[in-house]
Amino acid sequence: MFSAIVIDKNDEGQTVSVQQVDEAALPEGDVTIDVSHSTLNYKDGLAITGRGPVVRKFPMVPGIDLVGTVSESSNPGFAAGDVVVLNGWGVGEGHWGGLSQKARLKGDWLIKLPAGFTGEQAMAVGTAGYTAALCVDALINHGVKPDQGEVLITGATGGVGSVAVALLAKAGFTVVASSGKASEAEYLTKLGATSIIDRADLSAPGKPFQRERWAGVVDSVGSHTLANAIAATKYRGAVAACGLAQGSDLATTVMPFILRGVALLGVDSVNCPIGPRMAAWERLARDLDKDLLALIGSQTIGLAEAIQAAADLIDGKVRGRVVVDVNR
Repeated sequence: MFSAIVIDKNDEGQTVSVQQVDEAALPEGDVTIDVSHSTLNYKDGLAITGRGPVVRKFPMVPGIDLVGTVSESSNPGFAAGDVVVLNGWGVGEGHWGGLSQKARLKGDWLIKLPAGFTGEQAMAVGTAGYTAALCVDALINHGVKPDQGEVLITGATGGVGSVAVALLAKAGFTVVASSGKASEAEYLTKLGATSIIDRADLSAPGKPFQRERWAGVVDSVGSHTLANAIAATKYRGAVAACGLAQGSDLATTVMPFILRGVALLGVDSVNCPIGPRMAAWERLARDLDKDLLALIGSQTIGLAEAIQAAADLIDGKVRGRVVVDVNR
């Protein structure tokens, strides 16, 4: 038996509680994991509170991220004792996830945790930091270089934005952080931002073709912010888009693409192939100063506390990352 958060649904609505679960109830998979830590993402908050249609079948164990030690494996890529990390793949939505002391998953979804990370640190990074690394890799692989000018990070105080600022600064770029929180200027500067602009400068509808400024962009906001970022990207620059905090709409024209050769690079973290996943985590292991994880603001809670924390997350009462020690 093991402890897990279980979401269920009946005619009266959704229920969620910490339950004792028989290991025989674990879903199909070729790798069984003793989970050490998970984390709370916005999607997990929606699933646990029932405020968004995230869960696709019931009962469901939420948690789109986890780290732990392999206890059994019939997958040739993994053996008992391997420490592994999982991000995405629909886990916590259609397949039991990480807010549990045990998980059974497909080995094709896993990577071995790079040296240098503790389980707690890996979950402080979580999907947000891993997505940021994918965005940075996308820009650099496209050919964006530090000597080409400023790079813009939108939503810079969020999980994706914060790690993107740190990684791009480490890679030698001049980073401009966009934020609506004037009080966070010192925080962003400590992460590596050279300057900060008000998100209001980008969040209203603007001209579809603007003065060139950005060599590259990491955008987690979408809507008018993304359109304005594209419109001001330099000749043959690139924009890595991974989020929709402002909205999923994108009102722009083809002009930046056909006159400046701007590239819009879509970044998906859920179903990303293993190769880019491993490269992203290798960048995090190599370039992310672990001391910055404390600055970004992770807090660690126990499994039973995660249900209330999920509601607080959706209500905007949580700052930074929430790591869940599932054995606490």
